[in-house]
Amino acid sequence: MGRDVSSETVTNRLSTWRPRAAGFAVWYLRLAAVLNFVGAVSAPFHSQVTRHNTGDFFTPYMITAGFTSGALALFLAMMMRRRKRAAWIFNLVVVGLYVVLMALLLAVYPEVREHWFNWISAGVTLLMFIALLVGRREFRAKGDRNNPRLALAALIGGGAVGVLIGTLLVTLTNEAEGSFLRHRVQYAAMRVYTLAPSGSGYQDIVIPHWVDIFINAMSALIFLLVLYALFRSPKGKEYLCPRDEVRLRELLERHGERDSLGYFALRRDKSVLFSSSGKAAVAYRVVGGVSLASGDPIGDVEAWPGAIDRWLDQAREHAWVPAVMGASEEGGTVYARHGLNALELGDEAIVEVDEFTLDGRAMRGVRQAHKKVGRAGYTVRVRRHADIPEDEMRTLLERADTWRDGQTERGFSMALGRLGDPDDGQCVMLECHDGQGELRALLSFVPWGGDGLSLDLMRRDRDSDNGLLEFMVIELMGQADTVGIKRVSLNFAMFRAVFERGSRLGAGPVLRLWRSVLMFLSRWWQIESLYRANAKYRPIWEPRYLLFARSSDLPRIGLASARAEGFITAPSLPSLFKRRHSLALQKGGGGDVRSPATKEPVS
Repeated sequence: MGRDVSSETVTNRLSTWRPRAAGFAVWYLRLAAVLNFVGAVSAPFHSQVTRHNTGDFFTPYMITAGFTSGALALFLAMMMRRRKRAAWIFNLVVVGLYVVLMALLLAVYPEVREHWFNWISAGVTLLMFIALLVGRREFRAKGDRNNPRLALAALIGGGAVGVLIGTLLVTLTNEAEGSFLRHRVQYAAMRVYTLAPSGSGYQDIVIPHWVDIFINAMSALIFLLVLYALFRSPKGKEYLCPRDEVRLRELLERHGERDSLGYFALRRDKSVLFSSSGKAAVAYRVVGGVSLASGDPIGDVEAWPGAIDRWLDQAREHAWVPAVMGASEEGGTVYARHGLNALELGDEAIVEVDEFTLDGRAMRGVRQAHKKVGRAGYTVRVRRHADIPEDEMRTLLERADTWRDGQTERGFSMALGRLGDPDDGQCVMLECHDGQGELRALLSFVPWGGDGLSLDLMRRDRDSDNGLLEFMVIELMGQADTVGIKRVSLNFAMFRAVFERGSRLGAGPVLRLWRSVLMFLSRWWQIESLYRANAKYRPIWEPRYLLFARSSDLPRIGLASARAEGFITAPSLPSLFKRRHSLALQKGGGGDVRSPATKEPVS
C-alpha cells in the first residue's frame, strides 16, 4: 500500500514538473538566441564569449555569440515551443554529447577543473539536459514521415548549389596565381559544410573577406533550410472522402438550420473530424502549418465539445496552429471554452423574407434601381439545381467561367468551390435574362437548413446594366415561395462595425484612424463596398469571429487565411508534377473543385 502511495506521489510530482521543465528548455534557447545576437553586434561581449570558449574554457550549450548560432537557437526555441518531438530529440542528442564531452574534459585535464567558469557552464548545460529528460512527454508533436528524406535532399541539393556559387566567387575573386579547380571546389565545400577558417591549407587561394562572409551566410541559410525540412509539420489530407461527406450531409439534414455556413463544410478540399459519438464534426483544412476550421461545428450542439477536443488534440499532435474562421457568436463561445481567444472579423448580412420590404424612404434607392432594371426588360428565373436540365446547366457553367473576374478563384469559409455537382441538387440558381432572352447574370445559393439559403456564387456579364445583381436579390425575395425559403444569408461585411461607428459623430481618434486605413485598403479589396452593398437591404447583422490560441500566431494565421481564401497564391510546381485528386475531380461535376468561388458586392 505504501509503495502505491509513493508511486502515485512521484507520478503527480512529475506531471507537475514536466510542463515547467519543457518551458525552461524553451526559455533557455530563447535566452541563448538573445545572447548570441548581442554577441554578434557587441564587440566587447563577443570578445568575452570568444575568450571563454577557447583554450581551457568552454561556454554553456549553444552560447557562441554569432548570428548563425543565434538563428539556430531561435529556430530551435520555436520548434520546442510547438512541442515537436524531432526538435526535442535533436536538442537531447546534442546536449547529451556536450555533457559527456565536458565531463571528460573536467575528469582528464586538471587545468580545465581549475577554472570556476567551466563548472558553471557544465552545471547550466547539465540542467538543460535534465530539463529535457523530465519534460520528455510534453514533446509529442509528430513530424511528417518524409522529413528525413527531405532534409537529406535539402542538405545535398542546397550544399551543391552553395558549393557551385562559392566556387564561382572564389574563381572570380582569387588573387593568387596557379590555383587548381579542385582546390577551389574543396575550399568552397569546406566553407559551406564546416565553416572552416579562411585560407585553411590553401596557399593558392587568396580572396576578399566578403566572399568568405557571403559563403558563410549561404551555409547558414542551407542549415536552417535543412532544419526546417527536418522539423516541418505534416500537411494533412487535402480532400473530403465520400464516406465523410455522406455523414456530414446526414448531420446537415438534422442540424443544418443552426449555421448559415454549415453547407460549406462540404467543400472537398477540407478534412473533417467527428466527435466520438458521431453527432458533431469540425471541418478544417491545413494551410502552412495552420489547422484552419471554418464556421461552427456541424451537428448537435451538445456534441460540439467532443468534436472540438478531437480537432485540438490533432493540432497538438502534429504541431499545427489551431484557428477558426467565421464562427458565429454561439460557436465562438463554445470554442472559447476550449481555450481559444476571439476576435470579431465582421458581420454577416441576413435578410428575413417576411420582414423584407421595398417601402419606406430608407429603401428608396433600392426601389428605384429595381424598377429601372425591370423596365429595361430583365427577368429572373429561380430554380433548384436538380430541376435544371443537364444541357442548360452546362451552358450556365460555361457562362460562369467566362464571367469570372481573374484567374484565381477566391473563398474558403463562405464558398462551396464547385457548381453543377449532382449531389448539390438542393442548391438554388437564379438566372437573369435581358429583354432579348440573353443570359446576363447568375447567382447560386446553398441550402441553409430546410427554409434558408446562403449566397455562394455571383457572376454577371460586365457589359450588362448596373444594379443587375441587386435586382436579382430583390426578385428572389419576391419569388421565395417557389423554392420555400424564409431567410437568406448574403455577403460577409468585414469590419462592418468600424465603418458604421467610425463615421458617426463623436467617434474617437483611434476608430477614425482605423476606418481611414480600411478605406485606403478598399482601393484594392472589396471591404467598404461589400458593407455598403449589403447595408442597402437593411439586413440583420450577425457577427462572425476569428478564434485563435495565441496572439503571437495571428500573423501566421492571417497568412494561412489569405492563402485559403485565394488572396495569396503560394508558388508550386508545374501542374505536370502536382498530385491530382482523381476522386475529387470525378465528383466535382462541372464546377472547379480545386478552388473556391468568387463573391462580389451585391450592387
